[in-house]
Amino acid sequence: MARATSILLHPYQQPFLSSQPTTSQSLLPLISFSTLTTNKRLHFRRPFNTFYLSSNSSSICCCQITRVSTAPVESAPLPDCDFQDEIARLQSLLSRLSSSKNLKDKIRVLDCDSRVRQLFSARKIGFSRVVTSLNLDIYDLFLLKCLVAAGQEHVLYSEFDSFDTKYEFHRSSLKSALYMLVEMIENLDANNVGKVIKKKDAKDGKNRVLAPLKKLLRTLREIEQFYDCIGGIIGYQVMVLELISPSTSERHTLNWSHHLDETMKCQFLEIHVPKGLDLAQNTEYASQAALWGIEGLPEMGEIYPLGGSGDRLGLVDPHTGECLPAAMLPYCGRTLLEGLIRDLQAREFLYFKIYGKQCITPVAIMTSSAKNNHELVTSLCERLKWFGRGQSSFQLFEQPLVPTVGAEDGQWLITGPYTPVCKPGGHGVIWKLAHSKGVFKWFYGHGRKGATVRQVSNVVAATDVTLLALAGLGLRHRKKLGFASCTRKSGATEGINVLIEKKNLDGKWAYGLSCIEYTEFDKFGITDGPFYPHSLQEEFPANTNILYVDLASAEKVGSSGNADSLPGIVLNLKKPITYVDHLGIQHSVSGGRLECTMQNIADNFLNTYSSRCYKDVEDALDTFIVYNERKRVTSSAKKKKRNTDKSLRQTPDGSLLDIIRNAADLLSHCDIEVPEIKDNDKYFHSGPPFLILLHPALGPLWEVTRQKFYRGSISDGSELQVEVAEFLWRDVQLDGSLIVVAENIMGSTRIDEAGEPILIYGHRCGRCKLQNVKVLNRGIDWSSSENIYWKLDVQRFEALKVILHGNAEFEAKDVVLQGNHVFEVPNGYKMQITAGNSGRLNSNNLCCILFPLSG
Repeated sequence: MARATSILLHPYQQPFLSSQPTTSQSLLPLISFSTLTTNKRLHFRRPFNTFYLSSNSSSICCCQITRVSTAPVESAPLPDCDFQDEIARLQSLLSRLSSSKNLKDKIRVLDCDSRVRQLFSARKIGFSRVVTSLNLDIYDLFLLKCLVAAGQEHVLYSEFDSFDTKYEFHRSSLKSALYMLVEMIENLDANNVGKVIKKKDAKDGKNRVLAPLKKLLRTLREIEQFYDCIGGIIGYQVMVLELISPSTSERHTLNWSHHLDETMKCQFLEIHVPKGLDLAQNTEYASQAALWGIEGLPEMGEIYPLGGSGDRLGLVDPHTGECLPAAMLPYCGRTLLEGLIRDLQAREFLYFKIYGKQCITPVAIMTSSAKNNHELVTSLCERLKWFGRGQSSFQLFEQPLVPTVGAEDGQWLITGPYTPVCKPGGHGVIWKLAHSKGVFKWFYGHGRKGATVRQVSNVVAATDVTLLALAGLGLRHRKKLGFASCTRKSGATEGINVLIEKKNLDGKWAYGLSCIEYTEFDKFGITDGPFYPHSLQEEFPANTNILYVDLASAEKVGSSGNADSLPGIVLNLKKPITYVDHLGIQHSVSGGRLECTMQNIADNFLNTYSSRCYKDVEDALDTFIVYNERKRVTSSAKKKKRNTDKSLRQTPDGSLLDIIRNAADLLSHCDIEVPEIKDNDKYFHSGPPFLILLHPALGPLWEVTRQKFYRGSISDGSELQVEVAEFLWRDVQLDGSLIVVAENIMGSTRIDEAGEPILIYGHRCGRCKLQNVKVLNRGIDWSSSENIYWKLDVQRFEALKVILHGNAEFEAKDVVLQGNHVFEVPNGYKMQITAGNSGRLNSNNLCCILFPLSG
């Protein structure tokens, strides 16, 4: 057994860490596949049910219809189009393009394509005239011809009814549009003599005409260059059609990522429930792993994939009416992005308290142009002066947008001429993008070896030991990838973590952890309804997208130059695509876009063995998993609460309840009486039963936080907010609202050589001590219809507020503080509240002393 480790934290902290080996769980295979030859029947084995998939059949027995798209059968009808000829044409075209030596050769290949030839061979107006009029360079010409060759001519025109299901277009309509465009530009460029239009107006008019086309060309350029590993624009469309096509579904039915589709050629494959450290049960070893995480903080980076559009939140700027991304959600008094940085600073503050050293973790943030995501995130960082960390500790890199497609025909959706409906291509692009943007080299320049990855909508990921233990185990044991997981809830939009076991065609056995996305469940016959005995949902843990990653290993995948660099490609058709066209008409259609999943980079980290491993294989793998209670691992603010749903799952309202549950669990172990919190459905209309919001720098490890709270009670309907790290609660009884806010929560800022404010941990912190204190006031007006609890926008009758400026200190002892009070302590002073001359504990007899701090 490893030596127990103890740490004494100053001034309010005590021993809290020790180690203990973990115990193993049983390895239970739930699904297996076996193939004798590549053309033989696949056997899909599950408890109580057996499914047979034949290579020349598009259906599965037991009335299971297999589709390659991830849409349920009832919401995504089989398309009428026969995709096979189109797929074969595009694949042949891709092959010839890949053999071309230069750009001119590629254009010659495209010119031989029937679609390109038909569109650009008009005698009246050759494309050379179009190029001249539109000032297109040769690469722009190549991009437009790729678009047309991919069957997306309609993007250049606004009418959808100009083509039929055989991909044959009425060329006259499209050519007329081109004629009109060129003619308009030429007229605008004509001599001013005898014209009503002035030269400046002509130039402005030309720019208005060209602006959408230039934007389209930028989009096409991003697709062609970033998705080069799958064939660019044409390869993107091939993959879309393959995933939609029912006749190719057999090749994809058993796959949960495109990568595994490429590598599934094996004799045998099984998936198992993965074993890992249970942080809630094996607390001593969990503490040791967390200590490793704290020790390794100077070698760690942080990665935030913020590029998603967060459509389900329906977030709108109240002043401008603009749609906002999830990172800007005002949650508990700050944006979600601010919450991520706050959690990170709490870990850095703990590192300072233990080792007395300043540590600033470099943060890489993947943004996108969706809903002005990149501009808004950059603006927020600038407005908050880069959170007192310096701009050099941040690296923002923007992911490309990809076109959405209709579920029935695979055609790109458009809002108007030259304007496809584009959305982010999933967080799985992060590895390739990080390589191409130099993010890995930037991390290395900061001396980093690993990184933790978390999503902005998960507000509890940093609770207690979860993140620190994950990072500690990854660093200590030199793992390539780690997952933080928990039990899965029925109906949640989250995947499952699995242990893969397969026998390759060369006879070797491969093992590793991976993920099956929720969008792929229908391919496994997994339903999102209630759990049933021996179901996959019941046995397998939830994928939460909380990851540890070894940077060098991730860069190797991201720089591979092949499809491995875009892990877990799926076509998610489960959610409708909503957009507004150029006429202001809103549409909602069944569709999707190619998305990559960052966690499926694990598919590249399988370990191979010469013989089969029957038990305890996880310890030796390059991938690992840790478990904790669900409310300490994942609770997301992903979608807006709707009265029709009758559920708070994955809403800001529901995640707030989990924050309060965690705080109640923490304080109840400090001998503090806290009211019971019931199931979410009890609070659907009423809001939470009470509010407890604790700054993470009070810990963030609960063993540290418990050293600052001891005995007392919190009544039902009360509110406790503690926004200070140096805090002491002893025998405090709260019935009402108590709010403690420090200006210098973890330290104060100094201006560095670059002229930027940098937070110096432990320097001139605010402090608060409460001993034998009763707080009595009317608190929150819980009946107010204006209250939005998850925003921390609430109406109060009364409250006790303590406001600490600079390094101010506040101390109350042996008093009753009743009614509405605001104690504001100026910088450099200490305020003491005690009982008056009578010495009795009552609110009418207080002695308040304010004196300057020494030194």
